[in-house]
Amino acid sequence: MPIRVLVADDQTIIRTGLRIMLNAQPGIEVVGEAADGQEAVRLARELRPDVCLFDIRMPVIDGLEATRLVAGPGVADPLAVVVITTFDLDEYVYGALRAGARGFLLKDTGPDLLAQAVRSASGGEALIAPSVTVRLLQAFADLPAGRPVAQPVSPVTAREEQVLLAVARGLTNTEIADALHISLSTVKTHLASLMAKLGARNRVEIAMWAYETRRILPGT
Repeated sequence: MPIRVLVADDQTIIRTGLRIMLNAQPGIEVVGEAADGQEAVRLARELRPDVCLFDIRMPVIDGLEATRLVAGPGVADPLAVVVITTFDLDEYVYGALRAGARGFLLKDTGPDLLAQAVRSASGGEALIAPSVTVRLLQAFADLPAGRPVAQPVSPVTAREEQVLLAVARGLTNTEIADALHISLSTVKTHLASLMAKLGARNRVEIAMWAYETRRILPGT
């Protein structure tokens, strides 16, 4: 079955371009389009796509609020959301990830990276545009030392620490398996355990926790 995608953007030409690029990718199919955030939320709940591709600046409800409504804390059965925008602004990046997005891309992203983000989100992974990744990680490294950080409900094992650091460095599940010489299923088991212990909904929040707890710094 193809990965079913819902595209939401208030500009018809952008929606058309995204639809054409995605439909040209093997194994991906656009099943719905929305011109505002409210319509995006309605269609997301109605169609239950594998991935929602939301613009940030949309009328009625913006993309961040739409993301919170379908993927945020308290959503019983959250959908995978990738936020895409023209504006490379820090508050948008943080807002999107905090709202539950599994990815953040800029609209000048090429079709290959766009397809990769959709596939990553569908598979429970996350992808952030390379142009904003370094700055994002620097921001987490620069958090005030006295800021309270959530503690795991049970101790993180040595192997889980290795997986945690690998996720924070942006490695995919396959790359983690190769680096640690373990199976892909074992990587997924460790990720599931980390999410349960940290109260994280996805690997983005796992990476955030690694930076908030100073386990990793940019460039390490």
